[in-house]
Amino acid sequence: MEWVLGIDTSNYTTSLAAVEWAEGRRMVQARNILPVPHGARGLRQSEALFFHVQRLPKLFDQLYAQLVEQDRHVVWRGIGVSVRPRPSCRSYMPVFSAGASQAFALARALGVPVLPVSHQENHLSAAEFALLRMAPAETAERESLFPPGAPFIGIHLSGGTSDLVLARSTRFGYRIDPVGEGMDLHAGQFVDRVGVAMGLPFPAGPHLERLAEQAEEAFVLPSRVVQGRMSFSGPCSAALRALADGAAPSAVAKGVQVCVANSVVKAVTYAYARCPDASGVLIAGGVAGNRDIQQRVLHRLRMQAPQLPVYFAPSEYARDNAVGCARLARWFLSWRGSDS
Repeated sequence: MEWVLGIDTSNYTTSLAAVEWAEGRRMVQARNILPVPHGARGLRQSEALFFHVQRLPKLFDQLYAQLVEQDRHVVWRGIGVSVRPRPSCRSYMPVFSAGASQAFALARALGVPVLPVSHQENHLSAAEFALLRMAPAETAERESLFPPGAPFIGIHLSGGTSDLVLARSTRFGYRIDPVGEGMDLHAGQFVDRVGVAMGLPFPAGPHLERLAEQAEEAFVLPSRVVQGRMSFSGPCSAALRALADGAAPSAVAKGVQVCVANSVVKAVTYAYARCPDASGVLIAGGVAGNRDIQQRVLHRLRMQAPQLPVYFAPSEYARDNAVGCARLARWFLSWRGSDS
């Protein structure tokens, strides 16, 4: 059976995935969250890079074992790999060099092409892949949620980005026009810093979500968005002060989620006012998997922009993965093959 490989080495997860070449619907993956000491708020780039180099060979073993279970004759058609955080020549993080070096070495050995993409495009693509698999048959036949070339509003919420963009599908992945990058602290950092202050493990997102379920009311935190640029440093300081003053952790946890949701709504409405022909909204990244944030955003946008379709990456595909890289590489290589 023929497959396309995806590799993503982000700040906190080493990820591999394979998407079937023929139809592009079947997928297997292997990933490993990097270890962060209890009480710490992250890893240095040098530490994360070292962990990726250690873990990639074992993950390849795990991925290949899953593929061999389906068909002993595994053939690779190409590789997609995240090489930078955003689709910009100025965007750089050392951790992505671990996956990039593996991808280009493997490609030379296997005699297959490589498609370099950004981590942000990988997240948007993974979200589309998952949502199309869940869609009715007539929709699932499409390669994209949105009409080819039509703009859609994208939001990437993670530990490293709180980006608002206008995106269009292209043969290379996405054409992305930035609308508003995070002003200071990103959404994932906001969640993690408050969560670690509560004694929750890092990454704190899933634990904070469960804690928030115990609260009857949310502690009120400010929400600030300036021309589509989300700011979470002020809300984070307010949340930490509230904890120090004895506020219930569950109420503060719920307040964090409400603050993020309110900020997303403000950002989307700003982008929609600038691009009224947007065909929908796609919200991806680890923070996008939070169910309370999803429900609040959907509720408010149904009232403010009822005609605008809003999609969230399913939880399994919201967190870091390499599925989007493999899907984009398959998309590009299939397109290229049809041109030849």
